[in-house]
Amino acid sequence: MLATALIAFREFFEAFLIIGVFLGVSKKLKLKKGLEIWLAAATGFFLSFSVILFIYIFGAAARPFLTEHTADLLESYLLVFSGLFIAYVILSLHGAMNKSRSRMVSAAQGKLEEEAFDVAFFFTIAFLVLREGFEVALFSASISLFNAFLQNAAGLIFGFLAAAFLGVMTFFAYVRFPVGKVFKTTEYLVLIVGASLTQMGITKLLQTHFGVLLSNMAPLRLQFLPDEESWGGTLLQGFLGIDREYSGIRFLLSLLYIGCIYFFFLRPREIVRRGK
Repeated sequence: MLATALIAFREFFEAFLIIGVFLGVSKKLKLKKGLEIWLAAATGFFLSFSVILFIYIFGAAARPFLTEHTADLLESYLLVFSGLFIAYVILSLHGAMNKSRSRMVSAAQGKLEEEAFDVAFFFTIAFLVLREGFEVALFSASISLFNAFLQNAAGLIFGFLAAAFLGVMTFFAYVRFPVGKVFKTTEYLVLIVGASLTQMGITKLLQTHFGVLLSNMAPLRLQFLPDEESWGGTLLQGFLGIDREYSGIRFLLSLLYIGCIYFFFLRPREIVRRGK
């Protein structure tokens, strides 16, 4: 649930910022396009939720057909894949996506000055919002396969409401949120989630396929942690990949993941910024 909520928050927050740009331009130039923008945004959000919930429903329907052994293997592979894929897309390809999105935003802003209802403008905004929904569905698809539908839906709604609240507060300037810091914070939070997913995937894969128990290698014996079925246990395992069988070798796997992602994706970008 937490991973889904984090991904939904990040992507939908971008959608609300895009909407805010159009509303701001419309208000400043007194173009009276607010209703048209909100209708387009509502259409995009409706289509986004339809796509995402379809993915979650499909995952819930497919889960009963998996045997225990097959489910464990599939879960381990998908956890590893999710950790690597989420980090790569959000930290690397996301820059290219943003450039493409910026071009579309600029083109749509040029149509704001037209007084009549513009179908192309309407669908441009709807598509920009829908793109964020596709990204949520793409990034959380494999994660959602092994969570209950209600958990996935709750995470999606929580992330959406948090993004809506922050986006509205930013637009009306009741609170001056540093948008860059919000994205930087969520970027590192996603990195932590990716590390936990990869670590848990490798742990399950080695245990299921090769009989290697990483939990027995330098065990930390964290018996004081809440039970995995409780809210606190679910939070720790889902976000940090920590449970009562956590071990030193599993911790090192998470650190290795974070170090590799930082070196290949974050560090080069910081060097480029200094060069500028």
